[in-house]
Amino acid sequence: MVLMIFAVMLALMAVRAPIALAMFVAGSVGYIVQAGWSPLASFLNNQAFARFASYDLSVIPLFLLMGHLATQGGISKALFGFASSVMARFQGGLAMAAVLASAAFGSICGSSVATAATIASVALPELRRHGYSGRLATGTVAAGGTLGILIPPSVPLVIYAILAEQNIAKLFAAAMVPGLLAMLGYMVAIAVYVRLYPQHAPDKAVATDADRKLPLGKPTFAGIAPIAVVFFIVFGGIYGGFFTPTEGAAIGAASTFFVTLFNGELTLTKLAQCFYATAQGSAMIFLIFLGADLMNAALALTQVPSQLAGLVQGWNLPPLMVVASILLFYVVLGSVMDELSMLLLTIPLFFPIVNALDFGLPHDLAAIWFGILVLMTVGFGMLAPPVGLNVYVVNSMAKDVPIAESYRGVIPFLISDALRMLLLLVFPGISLWLVGFIR
Repeated sequence: MVLMIFAVMLALMAVRAPIALAMFVAGSVGYIVQAGWSPLASFLNNQAFARFASYDLSVIPLFLLMGHLATQGGISKALFGFASSVMARFQGGLAMAAVLASAAFGSICGSSVATAATIASVALPELRRHGYSGRLATGTVAAGGTLGILIPPSVPLVIYAILAEQNIAKLFAAAMVPGLLAMLGYMVAIAVYVRLYPQHAPDKAVATDADRKLPLGKPTFAGIAPIAVVFFIVFGGIYGGFFTPTEGAAIGAASTFFVTLFNGELTLTKLAQCFYATAQGSAMIFLIFLGADLMNAALALTQVPSQLAGLVQGWNLPPLMVVASILLFYVVLGSVMDELSMLLLTIPLFFPIVNALDFGLPHDLAAIWFGILVLMTVGFGMLAPPVGLNVYVVNSMAKDVPIAESYRGVIPFLISDALRMLLLLVFPGISLWLVGFIR
């Protein structure tokens, strides 16, 4: 039965059916075969309202709106201008500046693709103009885009919190240090790469002279101060206990609106586009939620998830080996499926297995640690071939760069990702350190 459900889903995906529809149809077929039409109709009647009426889900469109307002408000120009002025003295400094700008933009965006596309529109022309190879330029921006989900707020992390019934604020805190490690790891990867292949980047003297002429306005701290204020209002309020993550998302969206309005970049047309893109993205996510709910309900009827959890527990394998195997599966799955669909489909299946293992940690901390590992793996999937959605998005904006070159460009960053994932797997305390300060 399980094989039939997955076969139907994969067959629909093969003919390019939307993932939400593929999961919905596969779940419906499996549910009808096992329980009949009437129980399915009753399930849909109750589940659709129960899912979409959830207060916790409102954080998703609010963070999406916050990201779209930041994208349309010209914030990326100020971030890249400031970062380039700081990093221009180093060889490969402009590429490092793109990573810094991506991290800063990701802290108010929450979307990997949006971060990559927005920073690419500003950074790619400058990187190419200053002599950076297409391989390094596109690889850097694509990798930097993943920081949009690794550094909070993160839409995939919110979805994990809802599925695993974990505290969103604690998950955001747990993602802070790994997100910063990702940023530093990418900068180290650039530093090593430009020393091994200096022909792909100008030397620091050329970069310094050129970067002073960046046509991005004055790269002063005053240009990014409003962005820092938004970040501290949102996360300071959440961790200070002044409001919940959902309320923080609403305040963040409103604050970003006023910042973009103050910058003079926001027009009525752009504002309408922000709301339209938010509605479109939210509808897509919610439909995937419904399709995943139905498919997971059909799988639950087969009793396979609970049986699988008991089977794995009976093998007496080291818990770290089980988690490592799950993460490797995510890497493979990420080559054919987007991150949201992957989480919604697999977390109900894998979380009971992880929850039954003994890592020497309280169950809530183990769940948070596993969520961070999954988030890092999702970021890996945004770069790894054959899909690598970030690579496709950035490459489409660099018409003169072959897609194969862009994939070669992300290899140093994938190596950095793999080392970071291994570090977080072996040392859970890296992820859980900040969580200890939250009550």
